[in-house]
Amino acid sequence: MADQHAQSGEDKRPTGIPVLRWEEPPEGPVLVLLDQTRLPAEEVELVCTDAPVLVEAIRSLAVRGAPVLGIAGAYGVALAAARGFDVDDAATALAGARPTAVNLSVGVRRAQAAYHTALAAGGGAEEAAGAALAAARQLHREDAEASARMAGHGLALLDELLPGGGHRVLTHCNTGALVSGGEGTAFAVALAAHRQGRLRRLWVDETRPLLQGARLTAYEAARNDMAYTLLTDNAAGSLFAAGEVDAVLIGADRIAADGSVANKVGSYPLAVLARYHHVPFIVVAPVTTVDADTPDGAAIEVEQRPGFEVTEVTAPQVPVAGAGGGIPVAPLGTQAYNPAFDVTPPELVTAIVTEEGVVSPVTGEALAELCARSRQVTIS
Repeated sequence: MADQHAQSGEDKRPTGIPVLRWEEPPEGPVLVLLDQTRLPAEEVELVCTDAPVLVEAIRSLAVRGAPVLGIAGAYGVALAAARGFDVDDAATALAGARPTAVNLSVGVRRAQAAYHTALAAGGGAEEAAGAALAAARQLHREDAEASARMAGHGLALLDELLPGGGHRVLTHCNTGALVSGGEGTAFAVALAAHRQGRLRRLWVDETRPLLQGARLTAYEAARNDMAYTLLTDNAAGSLFAAGEVDAVLIGADRIAADGSVANKVGSYPLAVLARYHHVPFIVVAPVTTVDADTPDGAAIEVEQRPGFEVTEVTAPQVPVAGAGGGIPVAPLGTQAYNPAFDVTPPELVTAIVTEEGVVSPVTGEALAELCARSRQVTIS
């Protein structure tokens, strides 16, 4: 097991950031990740040579975001197969690295199934590894296509709900190219509005405690020359009260069968604020995020993160002193409540936008119909 970091020059990375890629150097195949824990201070790549390194990258949030976790999980299975490790052990470890994001297990299962199907058909280990890699690459392509389609559906919905353009959109966490094979989910909708000249302002929640909004969404917005403003999470209410928010756009890590949405913690309070202020609250996610096996929000397992993420602040290239590797901001021994996600009930969600279309109002029946339609399209 080994990993390494390789610095990449700023002039070599296009605006469409390659958040991960498969490479085959002479010493063996690797999965290369853009280390998101180092952004925005520096663009550094993490080279994964086996599944355990990738598992740690997922847990540490070096790679994060539901759609790209599915892609990374699939590539992780292919990596284990190509390097001769136990594929099923690798798949189990990868699928369990983060429990809430359903896309991770979906991607892992897809590559694992391709691997075993090839073996069952009489193929050797090399052929089976190739099948797993092909499945991962196909998932990567599909996610990029889904991202573009979600952006189109989402922009059409915004224009329908808010005629005249000049949209002022509030977003939470990070949902752009860093979480996708394409340009993202919720962020991709805002980006499409920007390119059409219909985005007046992107309000970016800092997204505490790990600042995915400040570090990552602002980074992507700046690279795309979008008009954006950063705010602390607890300032959102004053924005709503001032009438400065036309719509909320967020992503999702798991959508239950009844339409309950698990997303980065802080999403539920935004839904409550949006309902009180009569502002559309829109969730953008691929169909793979809908989990028919999870009946409702109460059944969603919410990941609990380490307390030091709250009691310490970390930043690249800053001297550290805390037990978790950060700067202490609370007294030693302070206990912290740190759920990674919260769950928004369907009655607070105006619409769910997927690559297959829009569900509004959000009901279990409408979601099931959309997923069934998606399966028919996939089969045909």
